[in-house]
Amino acid sequence: MSKKFYWEDFPVGSVTEYGGVTLTKEDIIRFAKEFDPQPFHIDEEAAKHSQFGGLVASGWHTCSLCMRMMCDAYLLDSANLASPGVENIRWLKPVRPGDTLHVRSVVLEARPLESKPHIGLMRNRWEVLNQNGEEVMQMEGYGMMHRRSHRK
Repeated sequence: MSKKFYWEDFPVGSVTEYGGVTLTKEDIIRFAKEFDPQPFHIDEEAAKHSQFGGLVASGWHTCSLCMRMMCDAYLLDSANLASPGVENIRWLKPVRPGDTLHVRSVVLEARPLESKPHIGLMRNRWEVLNQNGEEVMQMEGYGMMHRRSHRK
């Protein structure tokens, strides 16, 4: 099956923006109860007395939403293979109920793999921004995709 996006579609320096997910109080609590049940993620009253002054989403929830927005925007329709890793995850601002998040992706490096020239490796920076354009999370990582020029 032919895919829409290949490694060549993501040159160094390219910037892509996508997504648009609004978090509800219920979304935040549901995720946190299962994966990060700290009081400031699951209990509104306890959260009021925390350093955040109110309920906030787990950083892992923000990471998961970033991944989902990537899948919806291009990964599911790409010749994506896998990621050898993510690094430098930073949570910069709290994400609160009612916030709408979107992603800006920047390709930092791209090169064919020497051992497998039909595969291209990219290093990306993903910036998650809220509805005010404030960066709430940033991470860097790698992705591998088939190269269009080496399709069989």
